[in-house]
Amino acid sequence: MIPIRSKRHFERALVTLTLGACLFASSCKKAEPVDHAAQGLAHAGRREYDEAVSEFTEALKAAPESEILYANRALAHYHKGEYDLAVADYDKAIELNPRYHEAYCDRGNAYRAKGDRDLAIADYSKAIELNPAFAAAYYNRAIAYENKGEFNLAIADYTRTIEISETYPGAYCNRGRAYGRKEQYDLAMQDWDRAIEINASVPEPYINRAVVNFGRADYDKSWQDVHKAQSLGAQLPPDFLEQLRKASGREN
Repeated sequence: MIPIRSKRHFERALVTLTLGACLFASSCKKAEPVDHAAQGLAHAGRREYDEAVSEFTEALKAAPESEILYANRALAHYHKGEYDLAVADYDKAIELNPRYHEAYCDRGNAYRAKGDRDLAIADYSKAIELNPAFAAAYYNRAIAYENKGEFNLAIADYTRTIEISETYPGAYCNRGRAYGRKEQYDLAMQDWDRAIEINASVPEPYINRAVVNFGRADYDKSWQDVHKAQSLGAQLPPDFLEQLRKASGREN
């Protein structure tokens, strides 16, 4: 400690301490500010959704008018199964930017996960109104229609998805499924063949073809697709496999 004997001495001591503090500070690096938005995206990319929600919440304290941050936090809530919280954040994102078509589409997904298909369809339709070339909105609306048993509307939306993006993941496979539910099996098989051409590592088209070929008593082809689906890690229903064994007279 520096003893203080007089006002002048005090002033000299103060200058000495201040200079020392400045020299100390200049030798240390400033702490870099934390980019909570980037941290949130990094956690989300690793499927660490609790941490992602926390980081986006921190980021929103500094940028409370960011519709993108609300949408990002909403998506993290969605992946956690917190659909009401997701809807609330999408509501805020849309309030901040009423033309945010991706937020309408994603809110539709949250509504659909809650079983609110009509609200989901309304949101997908709004996203399409804002961006008529938005393939994801047609695709997701098709799924909602299919879930409601409205197969013609589903097929129309899957078709529009394919028109916009010919290799959109799942579009051919799902349209084939919708055709199958209408018992239009030739069209269904064509779509599953095309789905396999696009991505041969997805088991669903093989499973669907196996079922149709079983119904057509084409058991060899059915077994071929069963084996391919199993090689891709799919678990087929045991009762279907048992029926196929009995009908085909072979074990596999």
